[in-house]
Amino acid sequence: MKKIYKTIATLGIILVALGFLCLGGIFSVFWYFGYQLPDYQQLADYEPRTVTRIHAGDGRLLAEFGRQNRVFVPIRAIPKGVKNAFLAAEDKNFFRHYGVDFFSIGRAILTNIGRLGTNQRLVGASTITQQVAKNFLLTNETSLNRKIKEAILAFRIERALSKNRILELYLNEIYLGMGSYGVAAAALNYFNKSLNKLTVSEAAFLAGLPKAPNNYHPIKEYKAAKMRRNYVISRMFANDYITGSEATNAKGEPLVVRRRSEALNTEAGYFVEDVRRELMQRFGEAKLYGGGLSVRTTLQPDLQIIADSSLRDGLIKYDRRHGWRGPLSRIPVNQNWLLSLRNYPEPVNLKTILPKWRKAVVLSIENKQAELGFVDGSSGFLPPNELKWAGIKESKNQPDHRKKPTKQGLRVGDVVLVQALNSEMRKSRKSRSSFRLRQIPEVNGAIVAIAPHTGRVLAMTGGFSYFKSEFNRATQARRQPGSAFKPFVYLAALDSGYTPSSIVIDAPFVFDQGPGLIQWKPSNYTNKFYGPSPIRIGIEKSRNLMTVRLAQMIGMEIIADYAERFGIVDHMPRMLSMALGAGETTLFKLTTAYGMLVNGGKKINATLIDRVQNRQGKTIFRHEKRNCKLCKNIEWDRQAVPKLPENRQFLVDTRSAYQIVAMLEGVVKRGTGRRLRKVGKPLAGKTGTTNNSLDTWFVGFSPNLVVGVFVGFDEPRPLGRGETGASLAAPIFQSFMSKALAKKPPIPFRIPKGIRLVRINALTGKRALPGDKPVILEAYKNETSIENNGNGQPTFSTLPVGGVKGLY
Repeated sequence: MKKIYKTIATLGIILVALGFLCLGGIFSVFWYFGYQLPDYQQLADYEPRTVTRIHAGDGRLLAEFGRQNRVFVPIRAIPKGVKNAFLAAEDKNFFRHYGVDFFSIGRAILTNIGRLGTNQRLVGASTITQQVAKNFLLTNETSLNRKIKEAILAFRIERALSKNRILELYLNEIYLGMGSYGVAAAALNYFNKSLNKLTVSEAAFLAGLPKAPNNYHPIKEYKAAKMRRNYVISRMFANDYITGSEATNAKGEPLVVRRRSEALNTEAGYFVEDVRRELMQRFGEAKLYGGGLSVRTTLQPDLQIIADSSLRDGLIKYDRRHGWRGPLSRIPVNQNWLLSLRNYPEPVNLKTILPKWRKAVVLSIENKQAELGFVDGSSGFLPPNELKWAGIKESKNQPDHRKKPTKQGLRVGDVVLVQALNSEMRKSRKSRSSFRLRQIPEVNGAIVAIAPHTGRVLAMTGGFSYFKSEFNRATQARRQPGSAFKPFVYLAALDSGYTPSSIVIDAPFVFDQGPGLIQWKPSNYTNKFYGPSPIRIGIEKSRNLMTVRLAQMIGMEIIADYAERFGIVDHMPRMLSMALGAGETTLFKLTTAYGMLVNGGKKINATLIDRVQNRQGKTIFRHEKRNCKLCKNIEWDRQAVPKLPENRQFLVDTRSAYQIVAMLEGVVKRGTGRRLRKVGKPLAGKTGTTNNSLDTWFVGFSPNLVVGVFVGFDEPRPLGRGETGASLAAPIFQSFMSKALAKKPPIPFRIPKGIRLVRINALTGKRALPGDKPVILEAYKNETSIENNGNGQPTFSTLPVGGVKGLY
């Protein structure tokens, strides 16, 4: 008996010793492999890299910026069905284990032993917590060392984080193929849906992807993808996540991929790129490409569409006026012409910016018509008028209305761009349509629309095509504004005591620039002189000589101050030629300055961004600095609209600002912008044309919308004889305003306090007498004496700066 007890004691000692040895071994393994493991506690505050999303003013998605296509979704916002699908596929015991599922490990070992010697894939037993440890803290190497480290980290993570936080990290971090990081991005990329709209079948498909996304591609590997989806559906049923009927119906659904649709059907490339630059400067690269910012911009998509079409149509019309420049290329017209045509690259992205333009080849020319062949095998023809136009070519450096026929016009084999003359493109191959010859304009330009009372940029197009050139001619091109700068010369005069009826001599002007320099002799566009005239006429008819004399009288120091105050230039040279717009500026700056005229002289900072929120939804930038407590969390019940506090800086006398607005309205009614009367709404503005017609401008406004247009070659060269701001830029402005204001009521310009309207003879500046024509209501400040003096002119209560020095 003693011998038996002794044996039992010995075995007990041995077992205890073995137990201590095992514990020591386990401790040693944990110490050895866990000694220098990454800090798992960083996962508590981890924020995965997510895309920055750019939205239009109406909330429509414009663009996304990010290194990884991921949209972070908090665990509370992920639907239960989606979570259950992933738990069924990846870790059914997730809420019951402590990081490592030993039961699943044992089952995997037995299963893999049974598969030895077969071609069946070995199974794994990693929990979701282990996958989080691997994805965030370890590498993807396949080794026992990594698996041990993975298990150790999984235990530590489970102690530090809640189950929901671990699941949140997993569902937002995993790669699911097709450039999708996280379940939200995958739902958009595979099915064009948000998570809460996924069906059981779609959620099961996504849950089957983490193992090997490329092996279950829904198009390339459709059969395998469907089998994997059905397996996950079976697991969901086995774990009581769905009913039997739901499982049967889900398995019976076809696996249909619906690729993510384009967010915006307009080209807003120039606008979005400027937003990207501002975000980069304001928040840095890391925040822009991984911070998950939500950016609400000022863009109005309907106005952006109008801006794009108005600018393109205007540039195409100018280009057509100046003749055909020749084909894109030439290909042999033989049995292989169709293949050659298909292989010839398109000069721009026609499908995106010019969907009605088509690439074609001239197959034959007979009876003054050209037979066309298209890449889809259909045909059409060019009528005689188009062949006649194609036989005209102009000098490349000097566009001119004096066109000369070339010896070589359109020829067989020419690859050209055309547009159908009928309203809709016929799609049938058997149909035969007539077409108009087209070409990508060499000339370029820009248009920008701004809300003058807030500075919000509502639309901006920086060129004919962003896909052809990313250079933004609205914000990056520094050009001479010409006469479009003149309103600020006259504004300085009105602020200095002049009235719209003040007389300035329109006569030859000679300025001595100093020893050794030639004399400066500016002239009017017409090369004529008109004698004493009211300064209103000077701006309506864009008289250069009157403007230079006025600038000399009030002094270039004052004019330069106004140009800098309104943000047109940073520093203006004190030279008389600057009064005629010789200084360089951008369309964006000049249009913003005009906005400060129509809003009563209040300073605005033009902006493309209304608000920026971080990934938690907290606003981290807001353009509107004024606080309106009554604007928040209210329901409108016909109560008065809350008024924002007016804390903006007034740059000039509000009455002077209105006087210049009234004078610019005269430009539209009687001056160089007369064609704009066809719009039928109150408008004002100013044309601008530089020497040799290198640059043409029109900047104008309604009471609530200011729009600037610029047209010119990127490498400045003459636009052609007779081409001015009135013939080039103003028609684009007219097209935009006609469409933008079509459904708006005609709103008159607001008259500030302290202004009196008096009937005046517009040609003489004197009080109107019976029978006078034309008669206008002229705006005067209250302190101005309107009664005629001895020479019939209104008198000032304040003399002009510098009196009448230099008048003659």
